[in-house]
Amino acid sequence: MKKTVIAIMGPTAVGKTKLSIEVAKQFNGEVISGDSMQIYKGMDIGTAKIKEEEMEGIPHHMIDMKEPDEEFSVADFKNYVQNYIDEISNRNKLPILVGGSGLYIQAALFDYNFSNQKRDETLTRQLEDRIKREGPLPSYNRLKEIDPVQAEKIHPNNHRRLIRALEIYETTGLTMTEYQNNQTFESPYYLVLIGLEMERAQLYEQINQRVDVMVEEGLVDEVSKLLEKGYEGCQSMNAIGYKEFIPYFRGEKSLEESIEILKRNSRRYAKRQYTWFKNKMDITWYDMTDTNNRNEKFPMILDDLAGILKNT
Repeated sequence: MKKTVIAIMGPTAVGKTKLSIEVAKQFNGEVISGDSMQIYKGMDIGTAKIKEEEMEGIPHHMIDMKEPDEEFSVADFKNYVQNYIDEISNRNKLPILVGGSGLYIQAALFDYNFSNQKRDETLTRQLEDRIKREGPLPSYNRLKEIDPVQAEKIHPNNHRRLIRALEIYETTGLTMTEYQNNQTFESPYYLVLIGLEMERAQLYEQINQRVDVMVEEGLVDEVSKLLEKGYEGCQSMNAIGYKEFIPYFRGEKSLEESIEILKRNSRRYAKRQYTWFKNKMDITWYDMTDTNNRNEKFPMILDDLAGILKNT
């Protein structure tokens, strides 16, 4: 029998965390973070990492596992999540994957194969040598030309992922995006996919408010401490919530400008999240537009889940 996994997905600031706690309490579950940045220690406010008091005693996984200067790939995420699903299921508890990192979640739930394209060792060495000679930017600009979708996901200093994306194109004639899209997915799990959505204007307002709260809670100081530790050029600092303040600390932008840019980037990211989830997975969506209606929506979702899980 396939292991049952609940996944709660949707854009930032839509209410996934609160729902996940209710689901875990009702169905004896444990939460696995589906946010690719919450893996990093010291990156708490900008990633909207759940606070201990908000967990209500529910075990949470995939949080605070890496230092900010450590690389962390989609393949790494997939392997960790699948191991946690096994561990939680083997304890007769329900794994609940919660987050908004679409490709990462899809990779874990549908057993995405990242390594079935054999490596060309000669080409790999050539690409590595070029980066050593010229730095990463020429290779990164090449990737932006051939595969802008992947270039947006890969930090220039993440040489391993940069080389792999270029290598796939050079050896197959397909970009990594095309290569991924051509794969067929069959999940090894019995999946219950829940999506939370919200009318766009209200969602954007909630995102703006969330950014203001993050700043009040000390986000700027959090970024400052990470920069003081020398993490500026790391993959992790390319995350939304962190990269926007680097120009401020360089004296290139005001704090107010940086905050507004963060709000804009967060809204744009939410739009991309919607597009990804709507196009890539068969999700049952629940409209959370009226947040006062949450007291009605959460019991409805829990009832729907009870009916589904009864038959697994």
